[in-house]
Amino acid sequence: MKKILYIPVFLMLLLSWGCNDDEFLNRPPTNILTEEQVWGDEGQVLSVLGNLYNRYYDIGSVKDWPSLSGFNEAFFSNAGSYGDFQNSGWANNSWATWDYGYIREINLFIQKCTAADKLTPAVRDRFLAEAKFLRASYYFELVKRMGGVPLILEPMTYDFSGDPTYLQHPRAKESEIYDFVIKEAEEIKASLPVNVGEKSRVTQAAALAMQVRAALYAGSIAKYGVNTPQVALSGGEVGIPANLATGYYTKALSAAKELISGKAGAYALYTKKPDLSENFASIFYDKANNPEVIFAEDFKLQSGKVHGFTISNQPRYGAEEEEGGRINPSLNLVEAFEKLDNTFAPIPTTNAAGEPIYYNEQTDIFAGRDARLAGTVMLPGTAFKGRTVDIWAGYQLANGSIISGDDRGAQKTLPGKTVPEQVVGFDGPIDGFEFTAQSGFYLRKYLDPVVGSGQRGVQSEMWFVRYRYAEVLLNAAEAAFELGQVADAAKYMNEVRARAGLVTPLTAAQITFDRIVHERRVELAFEGHYLYDMKRWRIAHLIMDGNAISAGEISKDLGKATKRNTQPWALWSYKVYAPGTANNGKWIYKPVKLSRVTGADRFQLGNYYSYIGDDIVNNNPKIVRNPNH
Repeated sequence: MKKILYIPVFLMLLLSWGCNDDEFLNRPPTNILTEEQVWGDEGQVLSVLGNLYNRYYDIGSVKDWPSLSGFNEAFFSNAGSYGDFQNSGWANNSWATWDYGYIREINLFIQKCTAADKLTPAVRDRFLAEAKFLRASYYFELVKRMGGVPLILEPMTYDFSGDPTYLQHPRAKESEIYDFVIKEAEEIKASLPVNVGEKSRVTQAAALAMQVRAALYAGSIAKYGVNTPQVALSGGEVGIPANLATGYYTKALSAAKELISGKAGAYALYTKKPDLSENFASIFYDKANNPEVIFAEDFKLQSGKVHGFTISNQPRYGAEEEEGGRINPSLNLVEAFEKLDNTFAPIPTTNAAGEPIYYNEQTDIFAGRDARLAGTVMLPGTAFKGRTVDIWAGYQLANGSIISGDDRGAQKTLPGKTVPEQVVGFDGPIDGFEFTAQSGFYLRKYLDPVVGSGQRGVQSEMWFVRYRYAEVLLNAAEAAFELGQVADAAKYMNEVRARAGLVTPLTAAQITFDRIVHERRVELAFEGHYLYDMKRWRIAHLIMDGNAISAGEISKDLGKATKRNTQPWALWSYKVYAPGTANNGKWIYKPVKLSRVTGADRFQLGNYYSYIGDDIVNNNPKIVRNPNH
């Protein structure tokens, strides 16, 4: 027994002796890399850069479904979001960002990568160009939201002296931030690859696309800022002088032409599929040799990076998790898609006498429209993943009364029958019933048709497209229009429209500001551009003026840039039950204002630029607050 007790004592002495060994105590850790190890290895540097890519600040994202909709382009069929339609607008701090921690880390990367002499010059130059693109991208997001901000291009470090004033920088002018973004894109492009197949890392085309967008934004703020003189600061931190507009538009058009010419790669509109609506939807999920996508955030199941956008927004009936339906596109948006003869017209629910129009099929009411409609919005009677969506609000009897139900697929006995049958769609619409098509529509854009994408345990690999070729064409069209080059504007715009089945070209005389605004709205719907387009054109306060929209107004002024859009409207389909008549079994449609829509959005002048937080101003007294706050 005593011999057994000696064993642990001996082990303790042995360990004690070992722990006093200087060589043992000074061994380098195996779970931490030194700076020399990181910056001397291309793979390690790439992993650091990858972390910065993963923190890219997007306009919106499939990782956050509400960020891609709103502003009455859709209703949120989600009980927790009903409040969005019961208020009168947004707080001044909406859409704000101020992440100088991210900027500091990019600046540190640039500093250390510049000194990383063990990397080959070509590799180092590409890494530096990518980091500078990410920094410029975030400054672009800052200026869109905040106006001019401190332009910090070196990593700052506190010296613990008790005096932090040397770290405090005033806001640059709004124009200076745009100038930085434009100049940075121009300077880095030569160090970036020309590679159409590269989508998730920055290429020459991505740098040019950012340059085009930034210059266009600056030009429009300069031109249209005169319409809101209250939205400016005397020091130029907010607002851009009108005399700079032409220069910015010229830079935008020049960069767009360079990209369109093919110098940065052979990008083109996606035209793989004969069904033009499915072709349009496919832009956002087809990753195989997609010539339209320039820069995207990619997702991969194998790497564990996936998202639940499809789970949140797929048609609920028959879905893999019986979940979805949150984004319901509005009638407001649906009616914006013009007819194939280039005219604007309401969705025809009644004839000239005000009587219902009867349709043989649910989809007939949408016939002859811009193909982007069905590629963006899931219409009643269409299918997803091989299943027809079951969207209909009930039966209408010959006397005009309605038989419906308050549950999905509810059954009731119709007059003259003895057996109950379904009287409302399994996808609704049922007013107030979340996750159903309360507006009469589901979203199609960004839904993943791959089996398993609607399951929580799998989710979706669909990428989020940040820049694509169609936007570049529309940016070129807008810049050309603003420079008086209307023939070129028509050429660029008609390329995009022809892909959507609008094969009768618009003439140069038909290119107007209203046309520019309309084309971006329907082509780029739910891609995160709508808010910032309204802001840069200074029309957001006109579109969202705080007044309710009546049934008579919903279909007026279609195609007008400043058409009011303060409340989302719905369009419900009904099956006619009138045995013995010619209309029995046909379909009619009715515009509906949902009961949860009680507010009307008001975009205030203080919403054009976001509120700079008190903590920021208290820490840096040199910061000037934004106007109207």
